[in-house]
Amino acid sequence: MPPNTVLLSQMMRELSATPGFTDAMLAQLDKDGKKGPALMTPALMKRLRELILGKDWQGLDRFPGWTMQAINPTVKVAGRLVAKDPEARDEAAVHPGSSVRSANTKPSSTQQGAVQNGSGLKQYIDLGEVSETKDKVVSLDAPSTLPGFTTDGLVSELGAGVVRGDGANPALAPMHAESQRLADVLNRLSLNGLDGSAPVTVTVAGQSAKTPQELVQGLLMTGHSVTVADARYFANFGHFHYKGQEVMMPFWVDSQIRIPGEKRSLLVPVSHAEYEWEVRGPKVNATVSWYFGIDGKAEFRTMDTLDQAWVLGRHAHEYRNAHAVEVTRLVGSMTVAYMRQHLARPELPFGGYYPLGVCQDGVAAIERKMTGNDTLFPNTADGKLFDDPRDAEINAMIKAIPKDRSDGAPEPARIFGSLPTADFITITIPGLAADLEMVHAAWQDGSLERTSSWIRKVTLRLVGVASLGALAAVVVWRRRRNR
Repeated sequence: MPPNTVLLSQMMRELSATPGFTDAMLAQLDKDGKKGPALMTPALMKRLRELILGKDWQGLDRFPGWTMQAINPTVKVAGRLVAKDPEARDEAAVHPGSSVRSANTKPSSTQQGAVQNGSGLKQYIDLGEVSETKDKVVSLDAPSTLPGFTTDGLVSELGAGVVRGDGANPALAPMHAESQRLADVLNRLSLNGLDGSAPVTVTVAGQSAKTPQELVQGLLMTGHSVTVADARYFANFGHFHYKGQEVMMPFWVDSQIRIPGEKRSLLVPVSHAEYEWEVRGPKVNATVSWYFGIDGKAEFRTMDTLDQAWVLGRHAHEYRNAHAVEVTRLVGSMTVAYMRQHLARPELPFGGYYPLGVCQDGVAAIERKMTGNDTLFPNTADGKLFDDPRDAEINAMIKAIPKDRSDGAPEPARIFGSLPTADFITITIPGLAADLEMVHAAWQDGSLERTSSWIRKVTLRLVGVASLGALAAVVVWRRRRNR
């Protein structure tokens, strides 16, 4: 355990008897989070409540421990519940009464107007002050006039010494105004590729750009350094602090890989993946990220808060110069593809989070395009939804990556590739480093074994029962024929 850190079970062991605290904490977890690892479906909330009330502390520290095949149906059920509940639809950023339309249908005249004047898009992408009603040219030459970093709306007191939300990252928060402006203009330049969107131009040191990749190219040409990192972290399920200590609260998934010499499966914490731009130079000094989040937005964002120590962090790849420009181009195209999905399918709960993928899908798709390999787990995007011919390149990329929506087990390369470190000894989550060492060794020497998913177990039992029934029928038939 890292210093100043406690397990979730320790916090709940002390606080579960406090009247009303468990309900208050569960209500907080039921809200959307910035980097939530998965939708907190009714089934998962029920399971979490059972573990807390049943004082199953060991189970709580490996919550939920389900396979993706067990989680997927609960998300579908949650989506149906949201679709039927007007209040839930509003909270999930769904337009009540919207009709279901094919993804390859262009926006209606009303939607076209919303794109042109900037209204109706805030729930899908953040543009800040760089809106359609502002000047059509935005300069980055002068310092940003946006406000600095604040924890307002990010940190909340739950009582009993519990705080939810993280404070300022001392290295990145001072650049918040510049980072927010850069995120806003990258989002707005991405929308230049959306049908019906009036173009905006961004200038820096005499260079002008109408696309995200042109802006990165312009920054490089004006003495700026630009590094784009493919970053992975352990997803922080709770963002809780207890009596000034960080609360370790990962979201565990069954990898369906047997731990050598054990009857149990390897459970792994879900990871978070994103692209990160570090820009340093004479005019712009900022750091921004991009991912498709549980808030239903595929967009550039600031990254000013301080991650808890146990989530670690690793750059699986770093791109510079022409490669940085290309990754930026792909991210801009993916932003437009997701915006078209939002406009075409406003009925999808949670902004399409899960059926359109999670944070890993877009990063994995670009990783495969840039390197020929994809090393992220899980991916949940339904490839059938990506069928708009205007987004042919992105559609093909999404469809090319492995999906974790069926009974198949994830490849070990994706399990280990998703980890926020390649050095297992640096992992501070109790017991995980040892399990990973054993499984990795078995993978390398070819002795790796799988465990059966619940679907496979049920199927084998049904097949077994059917086979016994068929055998019995044959025996009875032969006896009757012999008579």
